Amino acid sequence: MSDNPPLKAAIIPVTPLQQNCTLVWCTKTNKAALCDPGGDLDKLKAAIAQTGVEMEKIILTHGHIDHCGSAGILAEELDLPIEGPHEEDRFWIARLEDDGKKYGVMGKPFESDRWLVDGDEVTVGELTFTVRHCPGHTPGHVVFHHAESKLALVGDVLFKGSIGRTDFPLGNHQQLLDSITQRLWPMGDDTAFVPGHGPMSTFGAERQSNPFVADRVLQRA
Repeated sequence: MSDNPPLKAAIIPVTPLQQNCTLVWCTKTNKAALCDPGGDLDKLKAAIAQTGVEMEKIILTHGHIDHCGSAGILAEELDLPIEGPHEEDRFWIARLEDDGKKYGVMGKPFESDRWLVDGDEVTVGELTFTVRHCPGHTPGHVVFHHAESKLALVGDVLFKGSIGRTDFPLGNHQQLLDSITQRLWPMGDDTAFVPGHGPMSTFGAERQSNPFVADRVLQRA
């Protein structure tokens, strides 16, 4: 990347589940979005203040408590619209309060201002992210791809060395594998991704070494 890339990002792990909330902003306009503000709102507000960005919206990959439990609360406090996930995750968003009690995370159901579908575009300042619907971990999971920066925010679809769990209600293992190979891999091997938990990686590295979705593993299947 150049000294002044169009996009900058800061990863802020939140909740006891150490979920990667990502603050992304457009360097040209200083407009920003928070992707998956699951909790620890004081921590997130401190990050916003520290970077000095102007918040424009909240974007969500999926409806699990550690990713969006506090999204509705933050949206109200900062008067921000929520974009995402896909409408099929209404099931999870309706359960946020109950799931919050189970995991010790603040959870509040909300109505998204814009449910997303595959092929939609989400803007942050002058940045444009392409939305890919990637079901499997949850039915309404979406991924945000900024092609120019070769960066994807993939939530819990893919991790460094692993893939999303599919043993939750409405999870589907084959659907998840299809989402990864048909929607993520075409973004390019040199695309870096921020997963919902743990360190970043690239699609190329995962195609080589991921024990679940490396090319050689899937060829054997």
